[in-house]
Amino acid sequence: MTPGNFQQLANFIWSVADLLRGPYRPPQYERVMLPLTVLRRFDAVLAPTKETVLKRYADLAGKDPQLVDKILNNLARDEEGKPLGFHNHSQLDFQKLKGDPDNISRHLADYINGFSEKIRKIFERFEFETEIEKLEEANRSCNRIPMC
Repeated sequence: MTPGNFQQLANFIWSVADLLRGPYRPPQYERVMLPLTVLRRFDAVLAPTKETVLKRYADLAGKDPQLVDKILNNLARDEEGKPLGFHNHSQLDFQKLKGDPDNISRHLADYINGFSEKIRKIFERFEFETEIEKLEEANRSCNRIPMC
């Protein structure tokens, strides 16, 4: 990493931290920063096969959720064509979330609920839904955070 890139990254992180002041003290920033970073990474990894997963999900309507999870987890693939072992069947992605800032809290929760079971459990452990509510109450919804 070049010094210029490092400085840009540091500036970006501090800009996000500045937005969190108020409802959070600096040691608490990780409650939002880490889940959003993980969520954004999942979104990026799933992007190449998102449409394929959505089409297959529509075909599987009404089927056993465990079977649906298994099929879609195999259908979501990485750049090398290997199954990722997780998926998201929500119609939403980060671009669509940003496109409706007035409903970001509700849509963000819906988006997370579209993930396969193992990924949803990660966000349950983060207790991220509580943090989304806290940001909403503080009038600092996710649409003001640059990485969203």
